[in-house]
Amino acid sequence: MTTTTNPSQALPQRAGATIINGPWPTYSQFKGLPERERWVLYGSAKAYREALELQGFQMAESYDQFVRRVTAELEI
Repeated sequence: MTTTTNPSQALPQRAGATIINGPWPTYSQFKGLPERERWVLYGSAKAYREALELQGFQMAESYDQFVRRVTAELEI
């Protein structure tokens, strides 16, 4: 099943991939942590996204958009 929030926005996808609309989750609540912990969270966010993609999910947010968003939210 494929779902999008904006039907006029064509998203490239693999056949049968479920698109996860986002951004999700957000990390701005962690920006007050020490820098080292924020980098650990950034690594975890990337690993979580990769794990979902390996299971066949496709994010509506491009990888570049994801990296820009998460680094901005974590202020790194």
